[in-house]
Amino acid sequence: MNSYQRVMTAMERREPDRVPIVEWAISRKVIEALSPAARDQTDIEELLDLDGVSTVAQYEKVFENADGSYVDEWGVTYRPTPEEIDHPIRGPIRTLDDLKKYVPPDPDAPQRLGKLPELVARFKGKKAIFFRHRAAFMWSVFLSGFENLLTSFLIEPEFAHRLMDTVLEVTLRVARNAIRAGADVIVIADDYAGNDSPFFSPAVFKTFVLPRLKRMVDAVHDEGAKVVKHSDGNLWPILDMIVDAGVDGLNPMEPIAGMDIGRIKQRYGERLCLIGNIDCAYILSEASTSEVEAAVKECIRRASPGGGHIVSSSNAIHSSVKPENFRTMIEATREYGKYPLSLKALSTTASAAPR
Repeated sequence: MNSYQRVMTAMERREPDRVPIVEWAISRKVIEALSPAARDQTDIEELLDLDGVSTVAQYEKVFENADGSYVDEWGVTYRPTPEEIDHPIRGPIRTLDDLKKYVPPDPDAPQRLGKLPELVARFKGKKAIFFRHRAAFMWSVFLSGFENLLTSFLIEPEFAHRLMDTVLEVTLRVARNAIRAGADVIVIADDYAGNDSPFFSPAVFKTFVLPRLKRMVDAVHDEGAKVVKHSDGNLWPILDMIVDAGVDGLNPMEPIAGMDIGRIKQRYGERLCLIGNIDCAYILSEASTSEVEAAVKECIRRASPGGGHIVSSSNAIHSSVKPENFRTMIEATREYGKYPLSLKALSTTASAAPR
């Protein structure tokens, strides 16, 4: 069984030969520590023999300010950060009048698919190809501001609906183009929650966010690809609705946000592939390699029986992750994640809980 088959078997909630391993984002600092010869994330995914490769939709800089901030094709201004994702600081749309004049980016622009053509040429049928994008929520936040959008849900719903529909028309087209170009899995990377709770009530989610998530999921399935829903934070109050939208996988299930993977497996294991949950706040960043191994074993013990589990971090391999801990996560998964699972080997008395 090759990596592509391994991932797709897990995505279908069946047991492959072993638990697959993927990562969406790996810090340049970690990449250089593991292999100075690696040019980028794709190279390290190949060198470490991860089971998937990933890329993200590309929106280019159109203007750079003297302070180092820049404006992209959406018209959003960003401040660069040491991590792989820059920080949005303001958008061009505050009112309905702004929205009426707004021209969104061209979803069919040749640069939109980023590195996807290269990944398809190198890995199609060998490794699972993940394409990360958003549906409607987070781009709407970037365009109009977090507080402005959430307030509009309550006092100016017409603005919120029209803004999110404007965004969705772009993201739907980009996702379809990605699948037709060879992506196997679309990762919808809208964050819906903080560590304690979602950003909105279940009623607001059902009215504004869920219908557009469902449209994206249905469009991806119509093209023959799989869908992973990525969201940081505590999703429990809205998780039933996310699952009912038809997503194939859930990521990253942060332990620090109360996303207990055993509980999720028990409740949704027949409907979802679970991807993630290896804590990157403490375990991958500060713990010993023996603690990492114990955490991986516990995650496999609770989530891998019956299939439908892919090991990954609880958010990203960010710049504070110890390279040796990332490597240990990979090695431990390969050692203890072989099917049929050995529950005896997976049992451990070591404590690996995030601190």
